[in-house]
Amino acid sequence: MIIRKLKNGEEPPMELLLLADPSREIVNEYIRRGECYIAEIEENVVGVFVLLPTRPGTIELVNIAVAERLHGRGIGKRLVNEAMTYSKRKVYKTIEVGTGNAGIGQLALYQKCGFRITGVDLDFFTKHYPEDIYENGIWCRDMIRLSHDL
Repeated sequence: MIIRKLKNGEEPPMELLLLADPSREIVNEYIRRGECYIAEIEENVVGVFVLLPTRPGTIELVNIAVAERLHGRGIGKRLVNEAMTYSKRKVYKTIEVGTGNAGIGQLALYQKCGFRITGVDLDFFTKHYPEDIYENGIWCRDMIRLSHDL
């Protein structure tokens, strides 16, 4: 698997990005302000993440997704680790991520990668998204914030 930065003029893998965030408008804003990276296997895009500088010394992993047919194969963990490696090379001190309260797999992944829960944005998804979001049969209302010192 090759992980690389999206080239200028190259179309981001919107189908994958929308797996992690259902708002095309928000995803387009992330891409405009951040840096998009893709994971490829035999020239097929299988994963994506976006990094967004938020304040001095801090960067946020705002979107990460893996093709559903490849879940459970360690690709997500490799993407998170690559995001941390890139961020550390760029001299960031902290990487942050936010995920829905219903994203049980995502919460487990981030914690396995060394992230710690730092807060909860209550009703984040009900305030910022027009339609209710459900994952794992759970209403996704709150954003769980996590961070990792690099």
